[in-house]
Amino acid sequence: MNPALPLTVLVAASCMWGLAWLPLKQLDRLGLGGIALTFVAAGSAAIWLLPRLLRERPRWRGQGRYLLLIAALGGYANLAFTIAMIYGEVVRAMVLFYLLPVWGVLGGWLFLGERIDALRAAAVAAALVGAFLILGGVDALRGDISWPDLVAISCGMSFAGNNLVFRARQTIPVAAKTAAMLLGAVVLSGALLAAGVQAWPETSAGGWLAAAGYGLAWLLAATLGTQFGVTHMEAGRASIIIILELLTAVTTAVLIGGERMSPTEMGGGALILLAAVIEARRAG
Repeated sequence: MNPALPLTVLVAASCMWGLAWLPLKQLDRLGLGGIALTFVAAGSAAIWLLPRLLRERPRWRGQGRYLLLIAALGGYANLAFTIAMIYGEVVRAMVLFYLLPVWGVLGGWLFLGERIDALRAAAVAAALVGAFLILGGVDALRGDISWPDLVAISCGMSFAGNNLVFRARQTIPVAAKTAAMLLGAVVLSGALLAAGVQAWPETSAGGWLAAAGYGLAWLLAATLGTQFGVTHMEAGRASIIIILELLTAVTTAVLIGGERMSPTEMGGGALILLAAVIEARRAG
C-alpha cells in the first residue's frame, strides 16, 4: 500500500467531519430535525454495511456484548453530534466536543489501567480550564449553560467511551464495529421518534433523498475514512491529523457561518487544543 494513501484519506475524512455542519444545517432548513435526520442518514449508511456485519459474524461471535456497547456509545455520539451541530453554535460545540482527551485519559485509567503521569494530568487540567472558560467562567457555576453545550460535552464523553471499546476489542473487525455504531444511532433515534420526542418532519421527497445522500456520501465516507486512516497509521500521527476536524470546523464557522468567539472563549479553545495536541503526541 502506498504510505501516502492512509494520510490522504484521514486528512480528507477529518476535513469532512469539520465541514459536516454545513450540510447538517442546510438539511435542517429543509425541515429535517436532528433526530429524524440521524435516523435516515445513519440508516442509509448502516444498510450499506449490514451485509459486511453479517458476513463477518464468525469473527465477532461471542463478543456481541461489546458490539452492543459500541452501538450504545457510538450511536448516541452520532446522534448527539448531529443535534449539537444543528442547534448549537458550531465553534462552541466542536471545541467542547474536543474535551475528548479528558474523557479518554480518565477512561483509559479507569477501564484499561493506563497510567496518568504529570504531562497527562496537565493536559486534562488544561482542557478542563478551557471548558470552564468557554462555558462562561463563573457564570457556568450559576447554571448558565445551554443545552446544546451539554449535548456537545456528552457527545465527546460517549465517543471517548466508544473509542475505548474499539481499542480494547481489536479482534472485532473495524467494519463490524462501524456498522454497530450506525445501527445504534438508528435504533436510538427511531426510539426517540416513536416516543414523540420529535415529531416526524414534513419535508419534500427531495429532503428525504438529501438526508439519505448525506448518510451515504458524507457520514459513511467520513466514518470509514477515519477508521481506515487510524488503522493504517501510527496512533500519534493519526491523532494529530484528526485535530484538523476541529480547526476546519472553527475556521469555516467563523469565515462562512459568521460566528465569533470572545477573547475568553478563544483562550479556552486554545487550552483545549493544547490538551488535544499533548495527548496526540503521547499516543505516538
